[in-house]
Amino acid sequence: MIVAFGTYDAARHPRVGVLVDGLRAHGYTVRELDRPLGLSTAERVRMLRRPWRLPGLLVRLLRCWVLLAGDVVAHRRAHGRPDAVLVGYLGHFDVVLARLLFGRAPVLLDHLVFAGDTAADRGARGARVTLLRGLDRVATSCADVVLLDTPEHLRMLGELAGSRAARGLVVPVGAPQEWFDAAPADPTDDAPADAAATDDARPLRVVFFGLFTPLQGTDVLAEALAAVLPRAAEDAARGGRALEVTLVGSGQDLPSVRDRLRGTPGITWCDWVEADDLPAVVAAHDVCLGIFSATPKGLRVVPNKVFQGLAAGCVVVTSDTEPQRRLLGDHLELVPPADPAALADRLLALRDPAALVAARARATTGRDLARPAAVVRPLVRLLASRGVRP
Repeated sequence: MIVAFGTYDAARHPRVGVLVDGLRAHGYTVRELDRPLGLSTAERVRMLRRPWRLPGLLVRLLRCWVLLAGDVVAHRRAHGRPDAVLVGYLGHFDVVLARLLFGRAPVLLDHLVFAGDTAADRGARGARVTLLRGLDRVATSCADVVLLDTPEHLRMLGELAGSRAARGLVVPVGAPQEWFDAAPADPTDDAPADAAATDDARPLRVVFFGLFTPLQGTDVLAEALAAVLPRAAEDAARGGRALEVTLVGSGQDLPSVRDRLRGTPGITWCDWVEADDLPAVVAAHDVCLGIFSATPKGLRVVPNKVFQGLAAGCVVVTSDTEPQRRLLGDHLELVPPADPAALADRLLALRDPAALVAARARATTGRDLARPAAVVRPLVRLLASRGVRP
C-alpha cells in the first residue's frame, strides 16, 4: 500500500493525481492523506519572495499539518505502516513532515518545481533565490526518491547537491483521465460527404491557457498573434479560412500582452476557467498552444498543457526544445523558441485542411504517451526493484 501525502491540491496541480491514477492502474492500493493548503504556485512563490507574508503561510501550513498528523495516526491504526509515501507536488515543506511521521517508510518526493529556479524565472534575484535554493536542498535531502519530469531537471538535482542525483527518477508529467474523456470522438468513414467541407469552412480555433509568465513566452505569443490575426482576417474577407484565438489565464505578463494585442481581431479573452471545465474548453479547439520562451527554465520543461492538449484531441504547437522533442517530438508541431514569426507562419499553415489533418494524425498517435498508466512506468519499475509491489 502507498500513501499519497501532503497539502497538495490535485484540482489546481493535477500532476499528483496523474501519479496516483497511474499507480492504481498498475494494481497498487493508494490511499490519500491530503489537506490542501489552498494556495496556487504563484501565491506560494509570492509569499516566499515577500518575507513579511511568511507568517501567514506558516500558520496555514501548521493548521494543515496538525490535521495531517491526526490522519496519519488514524491511518496507522487501521492499516499499519505503508510500503511507501508519495509526497505531492509543491511538497517542499510537506516532505519534512512525512520524514518525521512515517519513520523508515520510503519517501518519494514529486519535485516537479525547484523553488529557487521558479523564483528566478519570475524575476527574483539575490538572497531570495539563495534562500529558496536552500529550501530545495532541505526538501530533496528528506526524500529517498526524488521524482523529476525531465533529464534536464535530473541534472539540476545533481547540481543542487552532487550526491543527490542518485536519488532522482524521471517520470513525465502526463495528463489526467478527464482530459482524454473530453476529447471529441474520432471522425468515422461513414460521415456525411459534406462534413469535411463544412469543417474546413469554419475558423481554425486556437487556445492558449496558463499563467502569463516568462516561462510561457506569452510575449512571443503576443507578437505572433499581432502579426497573424490581421493577415488571417484579410484572407477570410476574401473567402479564406478565418483564425480565432482564445487566451485563458492571468499572470505577471498579462498586462503587456493585452497592450500588444489591443485592437487585434479574432481574440477572445478569458481570465479564469474552473479546473473541472477546462478540459472541455480546450477540447473544443483545433490547436492548443504550449510554451514559446527561450528562458533557461523554458528550455528544460515539458509543460502540463502539452500533455493535456494531446489528451484533449488537439494539435499541439509548442517550442522546439530538447526535452519536448525527445519525449513527444513526433507528435507535436514544433517551432523555434522565442521566434514569433515562425509561430505565426505555423498557425497560418494549419488553416490548410490537409496540413491540419496530417497534424491531427501525428497528435493522435502520441496521446497514449500522456496516459497516467504510461507515464508512471519508470516509478513502477523502481518500486518493484525495492520490493514494493501491488
